[in-house]
Amino acid sequence: MTAAEVEAGAQTLDPTAAQQAIEYAYEQGWTDGLPVVPATQDLVDRFLAAGGRPADEVLSHLEQVDRTVTVELLAINAAMAGCRPEYFPVVLAAWAALAAERTTAGGGWQSTSGPAPLIIVNGPIRQELGFNSTGGVFGPGFRANATVARAIGLTVRNAYGIRPHELEQATQGLPGRWSICLAENEDESPWAPLAEDLGVSGNAVTSTLLRTSEFVDNRHTADPEQLLADFADTIGRSGPWIFKNAMAGVVLCPEHANLLARNGFSRADVAAWLAEHSGRTTGQLAAVGKDHSDEGVRFPGGNADPEHFQRTIADPASMIVAVAGSRNAGISMVVRYFADWSGQPVAITTEGP
Repeated sequence: MTAAEVEAGAQTLDPTAAQQAIEYAYEQGWTDGLPVVPATQDLVDRFLAAGGRPADEVLSHLEQVDRTVTVELLAINAAMAGCRPEYFPVVLAAWAALAAERTTAGGGWQSTSGPAPLIIVNGPIRQELGFNSTGGVFGPGFRANATVARAIGLTVRNAYGIRPHELEQATQGLPGRWSICLAENEDESPWAPLAEDLGVSGNAVTSTLLRTSEFVDNRHTADPEQLLADFADTIGRSGPWIFKNAMAGVVLCPEHANLLARNGFSRADVAAWLAEHSGRTTGQLAAVGKDHSDEGVRFPGGNADPEHFQRTIADPASMIVAVAGSRNAGISMVVRYFADWSGQPVAITTEGP
């Protein structure tokens, strides 16, 4: 941006009015700490037109707070988040995918762990709307990724009323609370798109709530089982393991995904290997007070065989195995779910009603 461009914009726009609108949103408590875009009726109408759904259509109801999200409320928050109207069908699909998760209907949005939605976009719409699927895919810098995720957070805040120090009960929360939206790198993946493997072809969103994400940096081995063992060690660590089993998936960089595929591993094979090998012995869990599972929650106690291996993952079908990032290094991500995952993508619908 140059001084001349700023001056040209100032001649046609009223920056004072824009600043006043932004400050008004702060005063009303509508923001997540960052400035929001003023959601004029004209702008919201363009979102509604792009979504092709009735404004008063109910998308979800959160029973414990007795509050409802409609298409119009989602459109208002998507506009404030900085989305373009053409992003709104993706926001609608992301909200539907999250609303279908058992955890969001329960206490997920208010949990002490402060979980963050993971939103994975598949299909041609990734490129049409400029979603990042390669370098820095978990980071900032791309409007579509950032604002679609932010739209979800603003809706939880403004429609459900779940705000920090009020209905939200996060002990510390996550830096990525409203920023984890990525497109799958279908062009460099050795497998079919994630949503297609799950039964939905074309444009679709897959989503769940995460407790956190942790990188695995392994750029030197050419042995697929050594690579998978590194993931298994990360998945199996005791820190996030508070229930009988824990839930996790992986977002593989293209280098790791292609190494595994060249050695005969399908997406399902990766999940099966990790489910079998991720965990800790009872003795290791006893050392941190988590060796005994009583009605699903881990406590210290019991006299079980200390060498017995306890698996972190109960069912390999519960594991997301996606591909995103660039080919410049062997760095991938373990993603830890808040609880379970439905495994159900939602199609992105761009047609009108």
